[in-house]
Amino acid sequence: MELLLVQHGQARTEAEDPERSLNITGIESAEKVAKWLSISGVKITEILHSGKRRAEQTAEIFAGHLSPSKGFRSTSGLNPKDDVSRLADELKGYSGSLMLVGHLPFLSRLTGLLVAGDPECEVVKFQNAGVVCLIEYEGRWGIEWMIVPDLIKE
Repeated sequence: MELLLVQHGQARTEAEDPERSLNITGIESAEKVAKWLSISGVKITEILHSGKRRAEQTAEIFAGHLSPSKGFRSTSGLNPKDDVSRLADELKGYSGSLMLVGHLPFLSRLTGLLVAGDPECEVVKFQNAGVVCLIEYEGRWGIEWMIVPDLIKE
């Protein structure tokens, strides 16, 4: 199983927009990374997002480029302070390639739990609109690759 973890694109401040939608940089960065993934041949079965506006917009941009066979939708349990162990358990029964679009510290804690067995262990630094690909093989998780907007040359 492949698990692609995406921190939502850069968002407006709460003072600018109470829903915290993506700002122009957030939109452009998500577009850049999503396009790169598509050109690179990345295939996704499904995209799940937290339901917060910034995550939904980011998921929509990625879905537009990657055309996941099961589409994209919101789900509970991906908010910043949600318990990562519940989702880690749910992943055991999943097959295919799943993308989660969410927030910090949730994504960092989930990665720590899966890769190092400790949600407090920061094994990777997430960036807005960046993607960390984890792969599960014989019950163990590892980091396969990572891409951030600044690494992509246009």
